Order: sequence, then C-alpha cells, then structure tokens
Amino acid sequence: MSLPLHAQTGPVPEAAVLDGLPPVRVVNAAEVAERIAGGRRLVVLDDDPTGTQTVADVPVLTSWTVEDLRWALRQDSAVFFVLTNTRSLSPEDAAARNREVVRALHQAAEAEDTGYVLASRGDSTLRGHFPLETDVLAQELTELGAGAPDGVVLVPAYIEAGRLTVGSRHWMRTAEGLLPVGESEFARDATFGYRSSSLPEWVEEKTDGRVAAGEVLRITLDDLRGGGPAHTARMLSSLHGGRTAVVDAVCDDDLRVLALALAEAEAKGRRLLYRVGPSFVRARAGQAGREPLTPAELRPLRGDAPHGLIAVGSHVSLTTRQLDRLRERGGIAEYELDVALLLDEEWRDAHVAEVAAAAAGALDTADAVIRTSRVLVTGADADDSLAISRRVSAALVQAVRQVNATRRPAFVVAKGGITSSDTATHGLQIRRAWARGTLLPGIVSLWEPVDGPAAGVPYIVFAGNVGGPDALADALDLLRSD
Repeated sequence: MSLPLHAQTGPVPEAAVLDGLPPVRVVNAAEVAERIAGGRRLVVLDDDPTGTQTVADVPVLTSWTVEDLRWALRQDSAVFFVLTNTRSLSPEDAAARNREVVRALHQAAEAEDTGYVLASRGDSTLRGHFPLETDVLAQELTELGAGAPDGVVLVPAYIEAGRLTVGSRHWMRTAEGLLPVGESEFARDATFGYRSSSLPEWVEEKTDGRVAAGEVLRITLDDLRGGGPAHTARMLSSLHGGRTAVVDAVCDDDLRVLALALAEAEAKGRRLLYRVGPSFVRARAGQAGREPLTPAELRPLRGDAPHGLIAVGSHVSLTTRQLDRLRERGGIAEYELDVALLLDEEWRDAHVAEVAAAAAGALDTADAVIRTSRVLVTGADADDSLAISRRVSAALVQAVRQVNATRRPAFVVAKGGITSSDTATHGLQIRRAWARGTLLPGIVSLWEPVDGPAAGVPYIVFAGNVGGPDALADALDLLRSD
C-alpha cells in the first residue's frame, strides 16, 4: 500500500497529484477584465523584478517618488509594479522600504483621486520576508486611514514554472515529477529557509506560531472549481481581523475564478491584502497569457551595438546548467568576477574595471557574459550571507554600468533576482519602464525603459530558478535573430 501524498518524500508523478481533481471551471480573461474595469488599481510591490514575467504592457517603477507613482497611476493599465527589491534587504530595511512606498503611494493616489489595492509579490518557491512585509503593509494601511485589512490572501502559484498548489500543499515541477517545495534546494536558502510544504503549516512556521495552521482558511480546488466565484467570495467575505487564507491553483482558470471572487468580496466592502506569486497578477489584472515576443517585435527595440550583455549573479544549480548550455551554443565571450577579489577592498575596483573593459570591447564580435564565480560564499549567519550577496551584486552592477557607459549593448540580460533588480536600478538607472512581454512562455520578462541612460536598450529580467537547461540559450537565440 502506497503512502498518502502528504506523507511521501521526494518527487512523485504529476498524475498522482493531479488525477481525480474536479474538472476545470473555464473563465475567460475578458470576463475578469470587464468585472474589474473602473475598480481600484492593483499595485504590486515586487520583492525582486521577476514578478513581471507573466504580464505584458504593464508599467514598472524602480523609484517610488510621489511623482513616479502618479505617472504610473495615470497609465491605462489595471496593474503596475513597484520594484522594492526587498528580498535582498535585511528585515529592518525591508520593513522601512515597504513603509516608504505605501506612504508615497497613498499620497499619489489621493492626488490622482483614485483607489488602490496592494499585492506583496514574493517568490513562488516561498522565499522572502513573510510575514514581515504583509504585517508592515497592514499596519501602514491602518495608520494611513485606508482601513485595516480583513484578510491576507496567500497565492504563491506560478503556473508556467510548474509551482502548483493542490490541497493547500505547494509543489514544484522537476524532471522527476512534482516535488514538495519544502524538500527543494530553495527551502534550504541561507536567508529564507523553511521546512513545510503545506501552506497552513508554512504560515505557522514563518509566523513562529502566531498564526496556527488550523486557523488558516483553506480555499481548495473543490471550492474554486466546484463552488465557483460566488461560493469562493463568500469564503473570502468570512475573513476578518487580518486572518490568513491560502489558495490552491493549478491553471490560470483557477486564478481567474479567484479574481472574480476577490472582486465580488471587495465590492461588498471586504479589505484584502495579497501575498502572491507571478501568476496571480496576470489573472487579477484580467490579462490572458500571451505568446512570447517575436524577432520582428524585438528588432526595433535593440540597442546600438551588434551584440548584447548578459550579467549572471544567480548561484542556483539551474543557472549553472543553463550557462553550460549557452557555452555549448557558442557566440559568447565570457568574463568572471572573482568573489574573493570582490570582497577584498584593495583589489575590488580594479578587478571590476578590468572585467568591464574587456566585456565592452567584446560587444562588436560576441555577446559578452559577465558572471560571478560559481562557488557560493556564505556568511556566519543569514544577515551576513545577505550582506555578502549584496556586495557581490553591487560589483556586478558596477561592471554593467561601466560597460553601458563605454558601449551601449544591443540588449542587457540579467540572470538572478537580486542581480536583475540591482542591474535595473543602479546598473542601468531605470526609473520607469514598460514590461512588454516575455521571451519564453510565461517567463523571462522584457522591459522597455522609458528614459535615462538605458532608453533604447531592452532589458531582460531572467530569474535564477526558472526555465529548463536550454532556456538561457533559447532566449539569446531569440534576441540574436535578424
């Protein structure tokens, strides 16, 4: 007799998890778009830049001045992103940044006479500052007079990347089958590690028992597919006092049912705060999944040089495999930033300048890859490890900035969450951009900077933990197409 799914360890066949589920309740994205039209704007505070990879033609801010936020609120879009990059920050700094953004947003919304609802976008493999960020946002909304949230709705699913939630248990797709996320390499993260794959138990774990697993509202596929929007809205309307709800999702239709239910619950006065993965944003904004950008669409966006720049900071094993495949395809010149030298004050700047000069010189003949050395250096504790990551990322960003100042690339690809954020804000000094779409289905977002030194250079956000082994090489092939 086989063990029940919740008791098994290691990957299990996907069919074993998905067989026997209720039939999908089909909901068209246009139905959601019509339902939310004229409603409050969804503002996504993104803890790294990769949350934009499921949407298209959506504004993105890396700055949160009142004027920047007013610009975003004036755009014709049901949603916009504010890149907070808090996953790279200490808890204290992450809390402070969330407060800054919400205070400025509230002032901007009052000036524009418009409403908003907040989503805190975290990693689909459950890494990030939870519950700190939703706690801070709830407190700020209360103090600003916007009303204390009745509930926090947790929806970590990322459909294209194979991060699925079934029976309140979160899974990630691997070559061997679906793996409970608590058994993945991401659960062993030096800063944001955890044990639980069951979302209610994960909430209890991350809140240090403040929220018991038994107190978490579970919205399952039976509710979404069997009960539908009206039933799910009634469940959401039962939230009060900031209670947490966790939501299943296997496909976009599940999330669109949820979006309709949320719209109904909010229309009846329920105040909700979201902690979500990327796929929720697309559904809640009333967008359907779109095909990747084509070579014809990419061609007018390319920068001046014949070739592009790829900055790689992510250390997850998938990124290393993707780099190996890119080398096999060829057409690159590769340069390494040695982490040991980056942590040495005497050698750091000269080492960065040498690598940047070499990469800039290569852009006439090859795509230049600047990567950090592949041996992960960790600190004595979580905060120390995060500080090392920030220092290494700052050096990589410095190299990108120096390359762009010397020879503007045809495009810039940033691999890794912290790397993508720091490259956007500091390396290319992007303040406002449009997320135009993806290079691969549902992953690898392309931003079109609105102004500044990166205007005219497409910027590609490539998370460290998504795609197959060939994904980086495939994305480069698309960017290279004439």
